[in-house]
Amino acid sequence: MFHSLKIGITCIASVIIATLCPAQQKAIEPGKIWNDTEGNPINAHGGGILYHNGSYYWYGEIKKGKTWLVPNPNWENYRVNAGGVSCYSSKDLVNWKYEGVALPANTTDSTHDLHTSKVIERPKVIFNKNTGKFVMWMHIDAADYRYARSGVAVSDNPVGPFTYLRSEQPNGNMARDMTIFQDDDGKAYHFYSSEENATMHICLLSDDYTSHTTTEKRILIGKSREAPAVFKNNNKYYLISSGCTGWSPNPAAYAVADSIMGEWTAGTNPCIGPGGEKTWESQSTYVIPLQGHKNSYIFMADRWNKTDLEHSRYVWLPLLINSKGIPEIVWKDRWSIPKK
Repeated sequence: MFHSLKIGITCIASVIIATLCPAQQKAIEPGKIWNDTEGNPINAHGGGILYHNGSYYWYGEIKKGKTWLVPNPNWENYRVNAGGVSCYSSKDLVNWKYEGVALPANTTDSTHDLHTSKVIERPKVIFNKNTGKFVMWMHIDAADYRYARSGVAVSDNPVGPFTYLRSEQPNGNMARDMTIFQDDDGKAYHFYSSEENATMHICLLSDDYTSHTTTEKRILIGKSREAPAVFKNNNKYYLISSGCTGWSPNPAAYAVADSIMGEWTAGTNPCIGPGGEKTWESQSTYVIPLQGHKNSYIFMADRWNKTDLEHSRYVWLPLLINSKGIPEIVWKDRWSIPKK
């Protein structure tokens, strides 16, 4: 009897532990629900990744509530009720611990950039070794996207809390979809869709990364590209972006340059195979360099659920540069991060 009781207690304890401690993920399944280590769906849309002191940090838009559909020919729909920016941490890029709200929305002042009635999109964070600050840039807008501004916040800790500083139009230019790229020499650049999204701009940030310099370049002029994701391989700079079709998917395309402020040559769609013609129903947001691996990256994208943005899914896929210097992304139902 005592043996049976011991077995019963052991089984109950095992069930409790399994319930309280969700099993670790071992692979990435693009487009599937992705839970954090507490078993809750990850809420970090339009995200970006920071690698710092052996850990990866994932920052993204907190999406809650309904999407406000607007009959406007220029914008398929608007997102209202901004929820702030979340942060998750990971050692392996597969299992993500929820670190909390890195930058909260403002719920009381309707004039504030971060008020829940405004738009907070595509947050990206980089670390400034000289100042010891973590700097976050994001697209800030009104519900009807008439502001077209970039906001900046800083923190002493990668998980926050971040202190919001201000928003601005870089050198007086409209700024919507964006990313931040930090080069090997420590200089940082802001890539953003401008001129009613018709042209991409690149602007060198100040030494402390919290403002724009006047060093700026227009690229992909008249190409109407958004959702920029930038990375560097073999001293060449690559930009992956999408077309401008609101929340609906379209073909991705890449561009490449020998210097970041040099001439950018437009390329073709890097997504190969069935479904790639519409980026597997997703839109680019970031490219993660795999630490400890040469010529190995992860393409991050969002599969937007335009009537319920909170339940949009994440599409992460391997990205490689082929022998001709062309980026290639191939669909995989399930794949694992290569070991060092």
